[in-house]
Amino acid sequence: MSNTYKDLQNSHPCFGGHKNNAGRIHLPVSPGCNIACRFCDRTINDVEERPGVTSKVLKPEECEDILKKALDICPDIKVAGIAGPGDTLASNYALDTFKIIKEKFPNLIKCMSTNGLLLSERAQDVIDVGIDSLTVTVNAVDPEIESKLNAYIIYHGEKIEGVKAAEILIKNQLEGIKKVADAGITVKVNTVLVPEINGDHIETIAKTVKEAGAKIYNIIPLIPQHELKNVKAPVCAEIDEARTKASKYIDVFRHCQHCRADAVGVPGKSEYGDQIYQRRLNVKETFSHG
Repeated sequence: MSNTYKDLQNSHPCFGGHKNNAGRIHLPVSPGCNIACRFCDRTINDVEERPGVTSKVLKPEECEDILKKALDICPDIKVAGIAGPGDTLASNYALDTFKIIKEKFPNLIKCMSTNGLLLSERAQDVIDVGIDSLTVTVNAVDPEIESKLNAYIIYHGEKIEGVKAAEILIKNQLEGIKKVADAGITVKVNTVLVPEINGDHIETIAKTVKEAGAKIYNIIPLIPQHELKNVKAPVCAEIDEARTKASKYIDVFRHCQHCRADAVGVPGKSEYGDQIYQRRLNVKETFSHG
């Protein structure tokens, strides 16, 4: 039986469990991505503190030793998550890793993030491996808006661009959310807020994903980079306004720490990624798009 939404609020840092010193480890096992977000800069380095970044990509079979080491150093870890650096459903590595976790570390909460392109067709795989919480990044539910945020998708070996790509992505995201939510898995939706593109669309996204079965909504400010490097990041008032609008329809999470794809520890309190993954102790100030 997977953890309920209430369970996750007590023990998962992305649902409010940070207040109880709940820690998490991100296992960077997913190398490739199948969509081209215009703001995404997936990078392998030791210094940037944002999603999409890792110091190395692991093989699933390496994760058992990594988890043992992490739990020895930080017993507060309650969650094993996979959030990149690519998409978790674009290859089998994430699901293979969760099978190992299910067998070897049955008490850990299993948390997965995806862009949702393959979620509808792989929903049963997600359900079967016992995922407790699934995060889907939905930046628009209008294909015209989505096409301004995502250049193309690679879908069953074919590169599809523009509005047509956006239509497929949105349909698969919403269908997938419904299938997974109907199976009792808690679904969180992330939206990257780009005020001049999807700022007036947040209420519609929130309402639509709630109707599909999502339980909680997380609005993440754009980090201007890649194709959107000249677009303004939202200011605090814009983020707050978007969260207030969304909260009419769905619970809104307000404490996102913009974690790397290889983060380890209690968000905002302890960070052991350098020890676990042998990262160099360099620091580069940056914000994240989530």
